[in-house]
Amino acid sequence: MDEAMSEAERCPCGSGDVFGECCARIVRGTALAPTAEQLMRSRYTAFALGDVGHLMRTWHASTRPREIDLDSSIRWWRLEIVETTGGGPFDRRGTVHFIAHYRTADARARQEERSSFVRDGRAWYYLDGAAVGA
Repeated sequence: MDEAMSEAERCPCGSGDVFGECCARIVRGTALAPTAEQLMRSRYTAFALGDVGHLMRTWHASTRPREIDLDSSIRWWRLEIVETTGGGPFDRRGTVHFIAHYRTADARARQEERSSFVRDGRAWYYLDGAAVGA
């Protein structure tokens, strides 16, 4: 991880919980995300922290790239979950429509995406995403 985060700090995913009670165990690989939305939140947190390891571990093998190169000039600052479909503890598939807000040195911007997830055994994995809007 590029950035250290205290267990007592607010989790970057925007849940309102502190990191230690929210995404920390999932990002560190000591717990599985119970839902597709929670995996999405932990992946956003991994982007905010620069944690490529978590992103790779939670990307389904059928679509996972060989490597991920994160842009260190981007600062992720807010996640909005717009809608979830499926992705619960008894589902095999799910989608999460989200808006991730970020800053660069020059501007503020956002990434809006509908991400697809699949559950394999007890673990949820990110499959792919499609941009929403322009």
